Amino acid sequence: MRIDAHQHFWKYNEVRDSWITDDMAVIQKNFLPEDFKPLLPLNNLDGSVVVQSDQSKEENIFQLANGLQHNFIKGVIGWVDLEAEDVSDHLAHYQEFKKMKGFRHVLQGEKQRDYMLRPNFKRGIGKLKEYGYTYDILIYTDQLKYTIEFVRAFPEQPFVLDHMAKPLIKDKQIDSWKKEIEILAEFENVYCKVSGMVTEADWKNWTRDDFTPYLDVVANSFGTKRLLFGSDWPVCLVAASYQQVFELVRDYFSKYSKDEQELIFGTNAVRFYNL
Repeated sequence: MRIDAHQHFWKYNEVRDSWITDDMAVIQKNFLPEDFKPLLPLNNLDGSVVVQSDQSKEENIFQLANGLQHNFIKGVIGWVDLEAEDVSDHLAHYQEFKKMKGFRHVLQGEKQRDYMLRPNFKRGIGKLKEYGYTYDILIYTDQLKYTIEFVRAFPEQPFVLDHMAKPLIKDKQIDSWKKEIEILAEFENVYCKVSGMVTEADWKNWTRDDFTPYLDVVANSFGTKRLLFGSDWPVCLVAASYQQVFELVRDYFSKYSKDEQELIFGTNAVRFYNL
């Protein structure tokens, strides 16, 4: 099964979705399953994992309903208040929904840059494995040093790093990011999504060569058994089409064996998220 391990749906709300700024006007509208579904067969993909874009119970209801209605949605990554005293009750509730595979918090947006080290947040993370849930790590590069400390505390918890921690591709900064990615990758329970690159580049003037050094780092650090392809559609549309995003990753890994390519484009996602 070939999988896009990271995409989104939303009914656009200018207040709730204020993160979609005016320079991202191309995505200031609804993006729903019927818009996305035709893109999968065009790229020989069988399904996708839809990831939360709002931190609310309503978001979970919306995405799980999409999952019930559309078989191509193989998994949902929702949101739960990990700091809530009754977090176990919420996790137990979501056991009813077979497509709920894990959770994510928008750590990149927190003013407290080491938010993931808060005791109550870590307490919530410590509950996830009991219920079979994964955790998507959404951070900026300045949070990598805290994330290393964070994952060290949970050697048995399945983690996946979203968007390669958003390296500063536009500014061609790589050294400190590379060092910290290499340390993070030493934890074998941490996977990495090959996703989100185009939005970190020069939206109007990127070239394929811009991404090669960063792809080299994650490929060498995580290896082909812990990388997952993700499009980050429709966010990617601010800088590239779905086809361009897919081809960037496909072409880079074309020098790898067929078996290794299948790992990155599906097998790893199926295993990690238990699809």
